[in-house]
Amino acid sequence: MGSIQALPGTRDILPNEVGYWQNVEAIARQILTRAAYQEIRPPIFERTELFERGIGEATDVVGKEMYTFNDRATPPRSVTLRPEGTAGVVRAFIENSLYAAGGVQRIWYTGPMFRYERPQAGRQRQFHQLGVEVIGSADPRADAEVIAIATDILKTLGLSNLNLDLNSVGNPDDRQQYREALVNYLTPYKDELDKDSQERLTRNPMRILDSKDKRTQEIAANAPSILDYLGSDSKRHFEQVKQLLSDLGISYKLNPRLVRGLDYYTHTAFEIQSDDLGAQATVCGGGRYDGLVEELGGAKTPAVGWAIGLERLILLLQQLSQPPRQALDFYVVSKGEAAESQALKLAQKLRQAGFAVELDLSGSAFGKQFKRADRSGAVACLVLGDAEAEQQTVNLKWLKSKEQEAIAQADLLEKAEDLRRQIAHIQQAD
Repeated sequence: MGSIQALPGTRDILPNEVGYWQNVEAIARQILTRAAYQEIRPPIFERTELFERGIGEATDVVGKEMYTFNDRATPPRSVTLRPEGTAGVVRAFIENSLYAAGGVQRIWYTGPMFRYERPQAGRQRQFHQLGVEVIGSADPRADAEVIAIATDILKTLGLSNLNLDLNSVGNPDDRQQYREALVNYLTPYKDELDKDSQERLTRNPMRILDSKDKRTQEIAANAPSILDYLGSDSKRHFEQVKQLLSDLGISYKLNPRLVRGLDYYTHTAFEIQSDDLGAQATVCGGGRYDGLVEELGGAKTPAVGWAIGLERLILLLQQLSQPPRQALDFYVVSKGEAAESQALKLAQKLRQAGFAVELDLSGSAFGKQFKRADRSGAVACLVLGDAEAEQQTVNLKWLKSKEQEAIAQADLLEKAEDLRRQIAHIQQAD
């Protein structure tokens, strides 16, 4: 019988790369906590209607890419694995009356999303996002703040070759006028557009600007710019956002073709790209969505946010550095029935005292265990054999200096603070 393999578009995140993920999550959590963002954990699946209303039935995400099925309720309900995070966060905001506290809600989330699309490097059918939402503020400072925080996270992780593309898609009135102008421009070229763009011409013409087809891109290059169709309020908001970014020292490039792929965007739209990622250059994307809360049944509430694609981000980090290693204080080596029993108890007591300890469970010869100790990255090795077991001692060997000493097992725990200081000193020196 053959082995069972992972489905196309899914992959295992293996132990040798989990360190990258943990490092991203830890740095993001630290930066977001400092900025007063609170974590939320919505369900992975929702009613299909949430995404049809929230994202837009005319989008590729809803029309072609969602994992949708009927559950076992009577009558059956249409359920969808979440293809993105914002709609679920907004649903939770409304359903749980998070607005009742008043003021602005700063929220962040992370977790898996699902879209049925062609797998490629950095793009899977099950993928992961880290996202933020600022709900309840129409202030341009909110737009600038979320962009600044995304930039902080990416730079703290060590990324430098980053570019910010910035646009405004205006309010619904601006977009309607632009839509008419865009359709008028594109219609004479309909037969030259790629098949998807021909379908979008009547359903969602702004998405044609995102086409990867070479001929469609050539045609779209001379299309009207949405920036020429912004009303006075939209222009004022966008000018303030640009000025605030300049004040923060964040450079940007205007990109009137940047419209993002979801219907709920209004005003500011942006993407952060990396020069080190090839064709799939976008690592973070987002914008303002002032109509989404109302569309999903809440009161009229402005909001802005972004999402970072973690698979693409991890690809970048793997190009730049080795995975962060788990800091290990002790590696415990033992041989012999009594010694192995004592080693287990000693390792557990040290863990309870706050040390990071790996216990060798192989039962192999001391030589092989010592080699694993050297490869483990531990600061020190604790050795128990028949003699140590009989005398209730342990041999403490500092792996870098090779110095060693015999210590009573009871004394080892009493010296915990001294050992902690010695370990910290060695780790800092490294």
